[in-house]
Amino acid sequence: MADLLRLLLRVAEKAANVARVCRQEAPLFQLLVQEKTGDDKNKKFVQDFKTLADVVIQEMIRHDVGVKFPEMADFINGEESNKFENGLGESVTVTVCATEEDTAALLASVLGGDHTAASLLARAIHQDPASIQADTDGLTVPLSPSELGIWIDPIDATSQYIEGREEVLEEGRLFPSGLHCALVLIGVYLRSTGEPVMGVINQPFNYKDPAGGGWKGKHFWGVSCGSINVCSETRPKAGPAGGLSAVLSSSEKPVVKEALTSLCGPDKLMFASGAGYKILCVIQGLADVYVLSEGTTFKWDSCAPHALLRALGGGVVDLHKCLQSSSGAEAELTYHQPRTECKGADRWANHGGLVAYRDCSQISRIIAPLKGKL
Repeated sequence: MADLLRLLLRVAEKAANVARVCRQEAPLFQLLVQEKTGDDKNKKFVQDFKTLADVVIQEMIRHDVGVKFPEMADFINGEESNKFENGLGESVTVTVCATEEDTAALLASVLGGDHTAASLLARAIHQDPASIQADTDGLTVPLSPSELGIWIDPIDATSQYIEGREEVLEEGRLFPSGLHCALVLIGVYLRSTGEPVMGVINQPFNYKDPAGGGWKGKHFWGVSCGSINVCSETRPKAGPAGGLSAVLSSSEKPVVKEALTSLCGPDKLMFASGAGYKILCVIQGLADVYVLSEGTTFKWDSCAPHALLRALGGGVVDLHKCLQSSSGAEAELTYHQPRTECKGADRWANHGGLVAYRDCSQISRIIAPLKGKL
């Protein structure tokens, strides 16, 4: 499955290019934003945004993977509905066509006849990205495409993407918000068990090129299948034996903030935007754990970074299941079964909240102060 990994790295970089193109024209970008409604609305946010960039990226990944691995085509799922309304109130189903010209014509109908913008987007969709440097040589994974499914989050932390605040990132430091929180997430899971086995994360807005001034991205990947655990990131060195750091959402429940402040100390409790970015902070060793007490993340948020954490010896577990049991082993998140009693996006929510960790010994330390409080 090294071929699949190489393809996902390539389509994630194409996706990053689309995300960057969509931010280059601010007045146009405002026109692309559409609010989610009804069953697709994420209850966590007062306003939850859907962008044409989201839909285009998702459908591009679905198209490119489906062409190369047709046996996976019916098992490639994403956050977004691919129905989009243009300024004229017409509903258009966004797909990637066989040619750049046909895709541009379809996008022009979404963009109210703005052929310049449509052509720009279509070019990014159909353009092959620069070659991705990834040491995948010799990687063999004993899985067939017919055993796998894919979750796509085309732009995680859409609100940060839309707001567009720029940060100059520094090695070893967590930055709570900004464009860098917007990530392309592609996770691969086993259809039979729901285990996450491969993940690709692309950070489209990692740094600005000093020469040209344009944004450049960074990619991360991991494979975890049986005895095979390979990741682009190295396992961070363990911190002091007593210290534990955690990252939370700023909207986390006060009782959780208080319990973890007592455990970690105020200096080691951090806040950041975007579920994917918070798990990436754990992957990079910027925080030991990410704790979320509510069911406001979804399978497309957690599948890709979960695979990277597994490759590093960590994982992502259901917080509420951990609170009810003595061991976190049976609480690992899976990705293959919807909650049939729920509707819309809620069918794929991580309903019990989550704990993302690099070291399983950290779970019991996190769970203890939360018992009886949630």
